[in-house]
Amino acid sequence: MSDTSSTPDSRTPAQIEADIERRRETLAETLDEIGVRVHPKTIVGDAKAKVASSVDQTLGRAYVGVNRAVSDVRGQFVTADGAPRLDRIVPVVLVVVGVVGLLTLSTRRRRG
Repeated sequence: MSDTSSTPDSRTPAQIEADIERRRETLAETLDEIGVRVHPKTIVGDAKAKVASSVDQTLGRAYVGVNRAVSDVRGQFVTADGAPRLDRIVPVVLVVVGVVGLLTLSTRRRRG
């Protein structure tokens, strides 16, 4: 923009009118963009998109964490070639059976 207070405008009236029309069109486009951005449906849509993105990232991280944990546990009970490691499986099974047995006895004593 030129400073109109210190120098006279050397444009013709047609040039001034064309400039005014261009500025009106630019202003109309800007107001349309603002109207779309502040429309409630746009705001709700943007919020939904942010939430969905956040949930996707969280689920992705959870999946990676669970997958890593399962791989670590599997590595404890299976050899590299896929064979079961009985020296580790048998003690775990015995502990689980013992805990289940104790819980069963405890429940029966309370009931009867």
